[in-house]
Amino acid sequence: MSGSVWIPDDQHTLLELLDTRLQADPDEAYLDVTGTQFTAADIADRAGRIASALTRLGVGKGDRVASLIENSPEALLTWWGVVWAGAVAVPVNTAYKGDYLRHQLADSGARVLIVQADLADRADRVVPEVEELEHVIVIGDAPERVAGASTHSWEWMLSPDPVPPTTVEPRDVGTFIYTGGTTGPSKGCVLSHNYHAVLSRQIGLCWRRGPDDVVWTPLPLFHFNALVTAVLGPLIYGGSGAIDGKFSVSGFWSEMNRTGATITSTLGTMAYLLAHDVDRPEMPGSGSPQANTSLRLIGAAPLPEEIDAILRTRFGIETFSGAYGLTEASLVSWQPPGVQNKPNAAGVINVDYFDVRIFDDTDNELPRDTSGEIVFRPKRPHAMFEGYWGRPDATVEASRNMWFHSGDIGRIDDDDYLFFVDRKADYLRRRGENISSFEVERIVLAHGGLADVVVHAVPSELGEDDLKITAVREAAGRDLTEAALFTWCIDELPYFALPRYIEFRDELPRSPVGRVLKRILRDEGATTETWCADDSGITYDKR
Repeated sequence: MSGSVWIPDDQHTLLELLDTRLQADPDEAYLDVTGTQFTAADIADRAGRIASALTRLGVGKGDRVASLIENSPEALLTWWGVVWAGAVAVPVNTAYKGDYLRHQLADSGARVLIVQADLADRADRVVPEVEELEHVIVIGDAPERVAGASTHSWEWMLSPDPVPPTTVEPRDVGTFIYTGGTTGPSKGCVLSHNYHAVLSRQIGLCWRRGPDDVVWTPLPLFHFNALVTAVLGPLIYGGSGAIDGKFSVSGFWSEMNRTGATITSTLGTMAYLLAHDVDRPEMPGSGSPQANTSLRLIGAAPLPEEIDAILRTRFGIETFSGAYGLTEASLVSWQPPGVQNKPNAAGVINVDYFDVRIFDDTDNELPRDTSGEIVFRPKRPHAMFEGYWGRPDATVEASRNMWFHSGDIGRIDDDDYLFFVDRKADYLRRRGENISSFEVERIVLAHGGLADVVVHAVPSELGEDDLKITAVREAAGRDLTEAALFTWCIDELPYFALPRYIEFRDELPRSPVGRVLKRILRDEGATTETWCADDSGITYDKR
């Protein structure tokens, strides 16, 4: 593994990338967003109008603009409009409500919130508690007023004449993406314009992306993956992107045919469902009404070896899962052209961009093929995040001894392949979402009927984790049932953070110094005394 050396690199802003497309082919197909077509010229016109409206609301360069919007043309245009204005986009997970939503709006210091109409009631509940938030724009049938802020319509946002883009530098901030904390609330990752371009370029290289490719994704625009693969990739490599509203096994192949997709960017759970779809075509071009001849590659992670084999043999397509990265960093390991991934590896160390090591708990480097914490530092400018917003102490702690500490356990073999082993940090990953056990525990304790609560992972048959609450009831709350606690959680937690399992106990296992031994609970998993939400018949809004 080569040592650390600083490598000069071309740096870009998001507006430069769009301008390059505008100069080359302004009127060719650029994006399909839930069926609505956009050219680069379309994006520039709408972004200029939205930027003009934001300026009228007092938004300046570097100000934060939050959005609570599901995949839609409005979600895309909002992000581009904020970037055009030189402001910082803060796309919020549309599952967030209550304290989850309030925290991100307040922590980011957002001055404006853009929200779709059927989620405006969530804003109405928390905006009065967010001091710096002054304006709310509602997409759709707008309520007369969202409490605590001036309310405007989406139509008003598009009404001004477009303005030129604000001048920005590659180091300037384009987006905040929040990531789950382990010992505190979620933290905003500060992402520069150039960071967006770096990650998009890395992924496109691994996919051997070219001007004939159409990259399709159902992943939400409030995550970074959809932005860098479907929105920015076409600006770097040519071709176009297609963004769906949600993933559907039954509609997958027809959507591939509609969009002419050649590459998909999905989650490992989606790949698992496709591999086990009983109505699947055996091979593209097989004569099945679902047959597809355009798709050449499915990108998904994690992708167990047996699922990988099913996708390749049944559908006759390539797969890609050989990479490891974080919101805080681009691809720390990857699978560039010419590299054949090893079974269960996350590709090879990305020595073009990072110096990567495995450390023990005292920050000493471990020998090859020994498990320890994955740490790294960049070799190129702005190939990582700029820090955690408003949390310099957390930024310094994560960068101890000038190495970023991932909180993940891994090992590197003699051939420079990286293997992810486990999570050192106390968070879960479920259906592509990072979940802070700290945040869920804090909210569940507010129920008032529990004396002690611990949130931990249980392995899922779909890969990643399922969430379990193991709790001790208050003496006065012995009548509290698991179903009643779950129903209470529906109003307080995002759907993906709802527990699949709940178990009440008389006490929790603890160390001699009083720390709950989560590893014991994780190892026990779902016991014979565990209540399962899947068997309860309780329904809820899964967004």
